[in-house]
Amino acid sequence: MNTIKKLIESRKATAAVIGLGYVGLPLAMEMVAAGFDVIGIDLDRKKIAALKEGTSYIRDVDDQIISAAISSQRFFPTSDFSSLARADSVSICVPTPLSKSRDPDISFILAATEEIRKYLHSGQLIVLESTTYPGTTEELILPELSGSGLKVGADFYLAFSPERIDPGNTAYTTRNTPKIVGGITPECTEIAHLFYSQFIEKVFPVTSTKCAEMVKLLENTFRSVNIGMVNEMAQMCDLLGVDVYEVIDAAATKPFGFIPFYPGPGLGGHCIPIDPHYLAWKLKALNFQARFIELASEINGMMPAVVTSLVADGLNQAAKSIRNAKILVLGVAYKKNVSDCRESPALDVMRMLSEKGANLIYNDPYVPTVRLGKNTINSTELSSDVITQQDCIIILTDHSDYDFKTVVAGARLVIDTRNATKDLNAFTDNIIKLGAGNRRRAVSDYEEAREPTAIFTAH
Repeated sequence: MNTIKKLIESRKATAAVIGLGYVGLPLAMEMVAAGFDVIGIDLDRKKIAALKEGTSYIRDVDDQIISAAISSQRFFPTSDFSSLARADSVSICVPTPLSKSRDPDISFILAATEEIRKYLHSGQLIVLESTTYPGTTEELILPELSGSGLKVGADFYLAFSPERIDPGNTAYTTRNTPKIVGGITPECTEIAHLFYSQFIEKVFPVTSTKCAEMVKLLENTFRSVNIGMVNEMAQMCDLLGVDVYEVIDAAATKPFGFIPFYPGPGLGGHCIPIDPHYLAWKLKALNFQARFIELASEINGMMPAVVTSLVADGLNQAAKSIRNAKILVLGVAYKKNVSDCRESPALDVMRMLSEKGANLIYNDPYVPTVRLGKNTINSTELSSDVITQQDCIIILTDHSDYDFKTVVAGARLVIDTRNATKDLNAFTDNIIKLGAGNRRRAVSDYEEAREPTAIFTAH
């Protein structure tokens, strides 16, 4: 243990990061900034080529940061796992999607673990950061690595530290977002805590990997359940003729016991729509039904259809139908000011409108193309002519780039799912806002809203 501690404390340890995406690349750059030599491993050779040229494909990481890391000769991007032989620490930051049956797909974790075992050596620290179900580190990774003959807590160290990256968040970055670490043994926790403390401002140890895994799932289940509640509240307010945003803002004046959440067209991104299902899946094996998780998932999953019905109602008021209507979607990323379209509800809204015969175009300054069924659609450049030609404009992602005042001024009908037009409502009557009480829906809409959603891919 003393050897790895000295290497970490002197910043002479060589770190490796497997998976150079939204989580892995910012993490690797913080390690480099702290003075560590870092091996970045990713199977996408286009990413590796870009990094070697000093080019970033992650908006939160500037080209200058990558270029400086390469120039310093402290960052070594590669697709060759054999470089793990010289790594003193390995952080696993690979995707953990759900299968079509909504079961956890941990194949990327297992593949990375197999590669690590080939080059596992005495004194090495292995940390899983990919979100997964409680027990993964202890039940799957530990047996694989122990099969090498090395003993955990003595010969090598194994821990789990959940990623908490929030793409597009400039206030909380990898460095100043508190980090949780939990090891298989106390020695594992100690080494993992020491390592991350070198480049993360606050690191909090917990007693086990299972506890650390559960922390991440609690965080995102909390958000999923509360978003589901407020999405249902928005539908109630529509029926009651009350503005849900006014209700939320008023409730938020209470200085205790209330945290404001806001409605939207559904959940997106890699974490919130997916992570609670990892927990629910694990608990099924223990004959426990995660009812809050399932209900929140049902409510959030129906929101794209709720938005589609808002569009239908708005067009009906102008004696138009969705079929053959000219519709412009503003924003397809899952949240503002990012390019990430994973699980984006905007793509489900687009699919539903397309199936109903709409003449559909979209604009997103961060997402140049999306795939709609078998077709690839390019982002349409915004202009006054494009805006005025549409029968309906739907705000699905409230990017800061958009001038919503100009959009509303030229649009015939605006469906606002993000409260992006909150300062314009007093000056126009062409806005229908989700949950604002200016559109009363029939009970039948709720049945339509239970249509299954589809999966889209963005490029």
